[in-house]
Amino acid sequence: MVIDELHDRCGEWLRGNGPQSDIVMSSRIRLARNLADFPFMRRCNDIDRANIESTVRERLTGSPALSGLNFFNVADLNTLDRQLLVERQLISRELSNGEGARAVAIDSKEQLSLMVNEEDHLRIQVMKSGLDLDAGWEQMNQVDDDIESSLTYAYSPKLGYLTACPTNVGTGMRVSVLVHLPALVITHQIEKVFRSLQKINLVVRGLYGEGTQAMGDFYQISNQITLGKDEAAIIDQVSDVIPFVIDYERKARQFLLDEKQNDLFDRVSRAYGTLQTAQQISSEETMYLLSRVRMGVNLGLIDNLEIPAINQLFLRTQPAHLQKIRDTSMDTDRRNVERAIYLREQLKREEN
Repeated sequence: MVIDELHDRCGEWLRGNGPQSDIVMSSRIRLARNLADFPFMRRCNDIDRANIESTVRERLTGSPALSGLNFFNVADLNTLDRQLLVERQLISRELSNGEGARAVAIDSKEQLSLMVNEEDHLRIQVMKSGLDLDAGWEQMNQVDDDIESSLTYAYSPKLGYLTACPTNVGTGMRVSVLVHLPALVITHQIEKVFRSLQKINLVVRGLYGEGTQAMGDFYQISNQITLGKDEAAIIDQVSDVIPFVIDYERKARQFLLDEKQNDLFDRVSRAYGTLQTAQQISSEETMYLLSRVRMGVNLGLIDNLEIPAINQLFLRTQPAHLQKIRDTSMDTDRRNVERAIYLREQLKREEN
């Protein structure tokens, strides 16, 4: 695998073939781990960082279970390639913008990624399409065991896995589900849902995680507490709540169909028409309009588009992907023009 191969494929979070994938885009399980033989990242010098990176690479490439991973030295990647990996949710913005030796290992399906030298020495991530937390945990549990057989984790019998941030101490696990909730946004019920989630210690973040804003009506719902609960309890906490969120979104969509059909069709058709005819358009507006179109396709209001094609447009119109597709570096104004051209091209092709 090389970076230039990625932009032409759909990332796991937008594959759209998992359970409940009309609303749940992806399920993700992330573990924070540190190596016992090195200081935490905030106390690491450049030599420590380099030694952590080389140790992880050497040990994991020697493991039969993990030998198929593709390692990328993030420090050596240019800005565009790093942004591409962020857009695909394979690395965090923190790793992209960090300093010193840092890396990411990715499997060929883009379901597994392992970041080296982010906030912790290791951030292991497994992602599945749709609502599939059980399958995600099954894979993650095996991967974590394989890594621990080659590396010694920083672990306390009393506290559990030790992490740079106290909120991650214990299991070191974050379970998150990426949901698409346009109807709850349109009916102004989204804040009420968020308040209910906060009362049971679940956190709502934007598309790219902590510190990011919602784009295209995408939200990440994840656990807040890792200490004092085992992995199964954390997964159950998230798994038990998401069906209610799905039900609220479905009821909101049905309400729009039953009571606000003209308004709903107007929103969807205007969004579709703008995407078909715009001469320049930002990535943020594109996400917003594609969100409306995606809902319209799922509700049967648009019959000449398929969800996989819409999902791919969410990704391929992002700044780094667009520049990779056009094979040239572009400033914001040029990207806005090229994005509009690309959208017109792709939507016309889908209609035919």
